Amino acid sequence: MSSTVFVETQGCQMNVYDADRMADVLVAEAGFRRVDAPEEADVLLLNTCSVREKAQEKVFSHLGRWRRHKERRPGTLIGVGGCVASQEGGGIVRRAPFVDLVFGPQTLHRLPEMVARARGGGGPQIDVSFPEIEKFDRLPEPRAEGFTAFVSIMEGCSKYCSFCVVPYTRGDEISRPFEDVVAEVAALAEQGVREVDLLGQNVNAYRGPMDDGTEADLGLLIHYLAAIDGIDRIRFTTSHPAEFNQGLVDAYREVPELASYLHLPVQSGSDLILRLMKRGYAVAEYEALIAEVRAARPGIALATDLIVGFPGETADEFEETVAMTERVVFDGGAFSFVYSSRPGTPAADLTDDTPPEVKRARLHRLQALLQAQQLEAARRLVGSVQAVLVEGPSRRNPAELTGRTPCNRTVNFPGESWMAGRFADVRVTGARAHSLRGEVVAVERPPRPVAVAD
Repeated sequence: MSSTVFVETQGCQMNVYDADRMADVLVAEAGFRRVDAPEEADVLLLNTCSVREKAQEKVFSHLGRWRRHKERRPGTLIGVGGCVASQEGGGIVRRAPFVDLVFGPQTLHRLPEMVARARGGGGPQIDVSFPEIEKFDRLPEPRAEGFTAFVSIMEGCSKYCSFCVVPYTRGDEISRPFEDVVAEVAALAEQGVREVDLLGQNVNAYRGPMDDGTEADLGLLIHYLAAIDGIDRIRFTTSHPAEFNQGLVDAYREVPELASYLHLPVQSGSDLILRLMKRGYAVAEYEALIAEVRAARPGIALATDLIVGFPGETADEFEETVAMTERVVFDGGAFSFVYSSRPGTPAADLTDDTPPEVKRARLHRLQALLQAQQLEAARRLVGSVQAVLVEGPSRRNPAELTGRTPCNRTVNFPGESWMAGRFADVRVTGARAHSLRGEVVAVERPPRPVAVAD
């Protein structure tokens, strides 16, 4: 009887990708079977995120619940991966001695060996090193589980923004070789994948080594991926304004397969705060870049991240953020947060004397503006016909279908199961706060042949 593994993940899309790879490597190398409930698992893995406030406390609270599973089922192994594991290392085992495995984002491929040593009486296994690109060389061949897929093209970040822990938990930027990424996407296309989402903490800093000794940037990679038979839509997450080069602007102008959506975090509309954040650009430079992208791809939806209440932010600096938001218009969505200090980051040493209630009031005001912008953008889509990749049944109503527009809006509509995996022209009939309603106008025929695994 095979061993079983349950993986629970927190945080960003990179963590979702990593969680799947944790299961994949145990299935491929150690004969595990992935299960959907912790009660059924021999190995429990928690993939953690340290971006949010009190992340460590939430991890230990979760581990306390899992400890009861282990008490009821002796021999169960508990593992902690991800960014909190990378930050805390052996401190996790000292505080929670029942934890058997601690591994970082760059060492998840070593899980089979770590599990074997722990089961063999080797005690807690801790590996939070940074072996660079080794992780990708060791992972199993990509396996499609639908018509869309995440593809990690780089790891880490070298920007060292003053508020961010990512460079300390995931290491500096390392790009996967260009040919490896192309081969992975081609393999996914053979399995029926129609849309890929390229992932990286700072994805547009991608500089993949090529076989001829040169480097490929993200724009060039997108051009090549778009030429793969079957790949009809490309997205990427998350980009940095300081790395947004002309090649990527040209990709928006020249590659129709590149979705009309851009998530480009600005973080603040104040030049003073951007300098304190060590972001490496000014507000005017960000706005000029957005104007250039919108000229290259008219109608593109723009999303962003915004931090309110960063140390040093006065009422005047906050008003600059509001004014910038009104000028730019983030019609594609926004992640906005009150600043929370991350231990070990430079910003943690800055004086922060703004009362929490003032920060919350600022956030509520900014979010109201952002929500109004997004709702207005959604309403403008009513009556338009959007090319939607039908992903399958809607989560809210399994009797309906769901997919995403090129501008990354979820749209739900009546349809039949045979439509899944095909592109449909969907007329938008209604706009809601977080999704659209639609009706099918036409569906792609005939279906693409899908390779069936032996």
